[in-house]
Amino acid sequence: MNIHEHQAKELLRGFGVPVPKGIAAYTVDEAVSAAKTLGTDVTVVKAQIHAGGRGKAGGVKVVTSAADVKIEAERILGSKLVTHQTGPAGKEVQRLYIEEGCDIATELYLSMLVDRGSSQITIIASTEGGMDIEAVAAETPERILTISIDPATGLKPHHIRSVANTLKLTGTTNKQAAGFLSGIYKAFTQLDASLVEINPLVVTGSGDLLALDAKMG
Repeated sequence: MNIHEHQAKELLRGFGVPVPKGIAAYTVDEAVSAAKTLGTDVTVVKAQIHAGGRGKAGGVKVVTSAADVKIEAERILGSKLVTHQTGPAGKEVQRLYIEEGCDIATELYLSMLVDRGSSQITIIASTEGGMDIEAVAAETPERILTISIDPATGLKPHHIRSVANTLKLTGTTNKQAAGFLSGIYKAFTQLDASLVEINPLVVTGSGDLLALDAKMG
């Protein structure tokens, strides 16, 4: 079972994983109200469908006023987004996620999934955030770290160090890696997940780690 981004983020938040503030909306009026509640200078209007590539299809828009939120909500709600994962029929947008804007310094990739071959949870990390990981694997596989976690021992400090080194995290950002990864691992195991994908995982201008997008199965 796949769940929407806003649902995945709410679950991750419960395990201490930092995510931007956001509010789900099913109507244009709810979207405008959500933007006013957030009260941020920059707001992101995000279509909620079970498919990647929303941004390229026009389903993610950054705006700077409640009036613009209304314009984008009217445009996106009820429309069909066609992405590389939906097929030509596309998917109709029935809900939005209104989210506070983020000062992005760096985009990274991080996921955990069940490797059915080894029956172990596997971490995949890359500096190539925001891209399809399949394309990165095909074109620049040396930029991807894959770590299998022994279920008998669980997530260990050396796993975290390897991920932090691969993602080139330094200073205070590096120190946040332990809590971030531990939170995702706890969410993964306790919620019986098959996939948790953070793409992009961002480092903000102030050096904080933030799950800017989240996919969970």
